[in-house]
Amino acid sequence: MAAPGSEMETAAAAGLEELVCARGRNRKAVLCQRCGSRVLLPGAAVFARRELFLPSMKKKTALVANSDPDGDVLQDHWLVNDMFSFENVGFTKDVGNIKFLICADCEIGPIGWHCLDDKKSFYVALDRVSHE
Repeated sequence: MAAPGSEMETAAAAGLEELVCARGRNRKAVLCQRCGSRVLLPGAAVFARRELFLPSMKKKTALVANSDPDGDVLQDHWLVNDMFSFENVGFTKDVGNIKFLICADCEIGPIGWHCLDDKKSFYVALDRVSHE
């Protein structure tokens, strides 16, 4: 009998296989979970593992106003190297040297993270978006 955690890991790996192609890129379009707006086209991002803290999902105004937010440390992301690769994304005001990525249509977020020190790394958390 397998350990309880290993079944979950196997299911997660199967889910990743469905989302990530052999070249490591997204197989499916990336969409906002709330409104369904298209954030990225298939093939526009590379799968990356990096632990990043994202505040809980809120409207943009609540996100910027809350200086000590609740949130999650997320590990699985789509990495985008050019902000013009996005179909639809918005950014919060600076929070330290971080800008959080939000849906530009419904302004819910954060769906991702961008450090102002690194102009070519935009992370979109797999747990904060849906795929089609």
